[in-house]
Amino acid sequence: MATVCCGRSGQTSTIEGVSTTATGTLTDHRAEFQSAYDELKARGLKLDLTRGKPAADQLALSDALLALPGDGEYTDAAGTDLRNYGGPNGLPELRAIFSELLQVPVPQLLALGNSSLTLMHDVLTFAMLHGVPGSERPWGREETVSFLCPVPGYDRHFAITEALGVRLIPVPLNEDGPDIAAVKAAIAVDATIKGIWCVPVYSNPTGDVYSEEVARELVSLDAADDFRIMWDNAYAVHHLTDWRPEPIDILSLAAEAGNPDRVFVFASTSKVTYAGAGVGFLGSSPDNIAWFSHWAAFQSIGPDKLNQLRHVRLLKSAEGVAAHMEKHRALIGPKFAAVQEVFERRLAPFGVGSWGDPKGGYFVTLTVSPGVAKRAIALAAAAGVAITPAGSTHPYLDDPDDAVIRIAPTFPTMEDLTAGLEAFCTALLLAESEHASER
Repeated sequence: MATVCCGRSGQTSTIEGVSTTATGTLTDHRAEFQSAYDELKARGLKLDLTRGKPAADQLALSDALLALPGDGEYTDAAGTDLRNYGGPNGLPELRAIFSELLQVPVPQLLALGNSSLTLMHDVLTFAMLHGVPGSERPWGREETVSFLCPVPGYDRHFAITEALGVRLIPVPLNEDGPDIAAVKAAIAVDATIKGIWCVPVYSNPTGDVYSEEVARELVSLDAADDFRIMWDNAYAVHHLTDWRPEPIDILSLAAEAGNPDRVFVFASTSKVTYAGAGVGFLGSSPDNIAWFSHWAAFQSIGPDKLNQLRHVRLLKSAEGVAAHMEKHRALIGPKFAAVQEVFERRLAPFGVGSWGDPKGGYFVTLTVSPGVAKRAIALAAAAGVAITPAGSTHPYLDDPDDAVIRIAPTFPTMEDLTAGLEAFCTALLLAESEHASER
């Protein structure tokens, strides 16, 4: 994880209003934890901390979109009528804004529909049906197609590939990116591996940031000509501190390594403006873009260019995007701070868990004792607090250690978030004490 806080014993904690000095073992406190949990269940809570969605006040930051581009405003800078068919690559003005943010040349960046997940699904589907530049044949004609999945990782990435019949192979995610030794070892013995999922900036869910060294290793892998890196830059502008990681020009690195077609870059405005009415972006090499555009032309004559014009008028420039995201930071930064405060106060005194302190993104990753995650989440659910299911951070929803829990702080109100975190800690402490007593 980006920065890890670990539980420490011998401090003072508060369990549902009762001050307790955390000395001795977890088993010594089990009766207290059980009593606190019983009181929690009696409260009849109904709180949801499951998904990393923008809250209503974040969405309201973009409400000017509802009045844009304005009556009679429907042409781009070149005078093109955006109400009509055409423009399959998307609005040039919007592509120019995000070209700078994503480090992708404008001619190699498409601005399309409202979802980057749709674009990921389309790229993989086209590859299965038709192959990619460098393929000897469509992936779908291979007996087995496999993908590397850094873990902890993003459940929707894993779900897309699984739905297409792709075999998922977990590899460890380090603080600077996928474990390159594990990646190389897997590729060396398995010719069915066609790609890897990557979230390079503020990885989902750990908040880790890839190093340029790891990026260079990825684009230089001794892999098949049709091996592809799915580079999902979902959180490239979603900062929680003043630190700004230097953007990695992954396409230039791939070209320098002699593998220009290796990378597909994805991003969207889903957590910048409206989650259901934004714009998705796809960047890659000229050959990959031509390949995608050819097959996508059978699917659509062009994207919603009026929505793209709305976004240009709202965001205006790369600097405008940065200013807009500072408003998001002001709203969600205190929520991430609340996670740190509650975990430090409730869990650290008992030596329970370790958790990240991310500098951006939408999640906090909590690691508990092996075998405890499912039990803790089940106890929380029984007390009326929904947490992302255990295993969601791994392929096939199977965390072999049953230890990783994804915390999503953005959507609830501060009051509900704090109440939910407090309740979850009560459930986790009981689960950890049960586990300790069984050993």
